[in-house]
Amino acid sequence: MASRRIVCCRFLKRLSSVNKRWLATQTFPKITTHYTVVDRSTDPRWKDVNMERFVDEADVVIVGGGPAGAAAAIRLKQLAEAAGKELRVCLVEKSAQMGGHTLSGAVIDPIALNELIPDWKDRGAPLNTPVKSDVFSFLTETSAIKLPILKGMPMDNHGNYVVRLGHVVSWLGEQAEAIGVELYPGYAAAEVLYHEDGSVKGIATNDVGIAKDGSPKDVFERGMELHAKVTIFAEGCHGHLTKGLFNKFNLRENCEAQTYGIGLKEVWEIDPEKHDPGRVEHSFGWPLDKFTYGGSFLYHLNESSPIIAVGFVVGLDYTNPYLSPFREFQKLKHHPSIKKTLEGGKRIAYGARALNEGGFQSIPKLTFPGGCLIGCTAGFLNVPKIKGTHYAMKSGMLAAEAVYDAITSEATSETAGINKVANLK
Repeated sequence: MASRRIVCCRFLKRLSSVNKRWLATQTFPKITTHYTVVDRSTDPRWKDVNMERFVDEADVVIVGGGPAGAAAAIRLKQLAEAAGKELRVCLVEKSAQMGGHTLSGAVIDPIALNELIPDWKDRGAPLNTPVKSDVFSFLTETSAIKLPILKGMPMDNHGNYVVRLGHVVSWLGEQAEAIGVELYPGYAAAEVLYHEDGSVKGIATNDVGIAKDGSPKDVFERGMELHAKVTIFAEGCHGHLTKGLFNKFNLRENCEAQTYGIGLKEVWEIDPEKHDPGRVEHSFGWPLDKFTYGGSFLYHLNESSPIIAVGFVVGLDYTNPYLSPFREFQKLKHHPSIKKTLEGGKRIAYGARALNEGGFQSIPKLTFPGGCLIGCTAGFLNVPKIKGTHYAMKSGMLAAEAVYDAITSEATSETAGINKVANLK
């Protein structure tokens, strides 16, 4: 028996050796990483490709067309219009349409929108569902223990609206375009450009026509460069350009590390008899244990059909390596308090997104030579209230006012990219 095992082991070793030699002689397609990581000049496949970019210039370039970016663009044009001045504002958005990549619960506080566009109701803003009732519960495996919500508490949603945030952002895009903002949906900002003195010069959009192995296709087309006096970054949570800015300008030197969560959301069409437009439900507890941070939401919208949004948020600092946020969400939907609403319904959409959860102490330095950060890129999310949209919009409006003052000021800047965005703290 022992001799058979020895023979078997020797055979497996020889087989492994042959396999390694065979793999060593195989050729595999070269995979080229992003050109900001591996220089294309070292790759022979790019030798004769025209790498020249078309260059355009604006006064302000905004990266990201979410609530923050759209609000900043609108406010800039409002200020220029009020002063009778020409101001070219360009906004690039990676989605093919404004709001196409926006995903949120969402219950929003209209305070920033009231300030930005006071007549939003007359203009047909898609805020159709005022909050009528609030429910806050602690879940056990079989029951829901309702907790009181007193006026003024973070979970008090009186005066707020249940919305589909993608629709709101799409509407904001229409308002921005109407006032003269140049929108470029479908163009992702791929690279931050810098002046020789290190200040931000603008951005370059993504190249198109690249094969899966990283080589150029026949239809390859270089992205374009957008230069600006000030570039406003509104990429959303954990934006890839913003991460580079953090490192280059050491923006996180005097703040706490940012923490993150993941939010999973589904849109359901439910039995009309169970539909209660304006009802807002939040919960914590089961199926998560006491060591894991998270909770759920269920919002009833006032749409043409009986629509609800149900979702689950889990902090990404969970210690159990086997925990799956998606599976925990599926468990949640079988809880008696949730299941009764979903039974007989049909899921019509779903998605997920990252969330900033560090709070005020994790907000970085917001300005740097030639640009600034706004919205979720900077971490403006109020975790106890589970709200960030109005903070994002207000941060964009404040940035717009500071940027406008800096651009129209007669004071000289120490750097090629305007450095004195003085009023943005």
